[in-house]
Amino acid sequence: MATEKADGLPLDGELAAVAARMSGLLLSRESVDSVLELVVSLAGKTISGAAGAGVTLIDDEGRPATTSASGPLVRDADTLQYQLGEGPCMAALAECAPMRIDDVTTERRWPRWCAAITGSGLRSVLTTPLVAEDGCHGAIKIYATTAGAFGHAEEQALASFAARAATLVANARAYERASRFSERFKHTLRDRDVIAMAKGFLMGRDGLDEDAAFDRLLSLARADGLSPAEAATGLLAPAPRGR
Repeated sequence: MATEKADGLPLDGELAAVAARMSGLLLSRESVDSVLELVVSLAGKTISGAAGAGVTLIDDEGRPATTSASGPLVRDADTLQYQLGEGPCMAALAECAPMRIDDVTTERRWPRWCAAITGSGLRSVLTTPLVAEDGCHGAIKIYATTAGAFGHAEEQALASFAARAATLVANARAYERASRFSERFKHTLRDRDVIAMAKGFLMGRDGLDEDAAFDRLLSLARADGLSPAEAATGLLAPAPRGR
């Protein structure tokens, strides 16, 4: 069980160190995967009694998926929740609230999931949602192989940890989305430029106006099963020597 300080906040020093490491990672603009790996690693070390940890994120279609796990035990337990549509992590996401199981052999809220993992060696579960200003991004969960491994102190510790982790994950995902948008925008500009050059080539070679040149480019693209930008690139490519 976690030790509590006099003011009642568990693991205050450890959580401060976690926040410092998270801040450093955020400043380095690491990928979402790197952020999640750090979150899982620190969660397992920060919360006393944890035998494994994992993070479930909600994807762009609103579906949950385990994006980082400390090992196959955690990943398998999570996968069963997604397959069965029930379990503490699923409930934490649906209700945006922490969930705890003291013993899967006596838990009655999610009978199918608890029955399915009884033989895995997992006994206790603690999970809490990752909530940032823009909403719930997912949930972090820790598992233990002993019954009653987590109590109020661990709930507080994981909640404090999750609050910091949620902001980090939200910022990393926003940066990654912005990077993807930036790359798409660059590709769009390049496509536009090569199409404009191909139209100019056709106008000069075949004596066409701009609209007719664009229609000719579209016809070439359809005939070869290419996009207009691909057809334009091929049209502008230098002819092989010897021709």
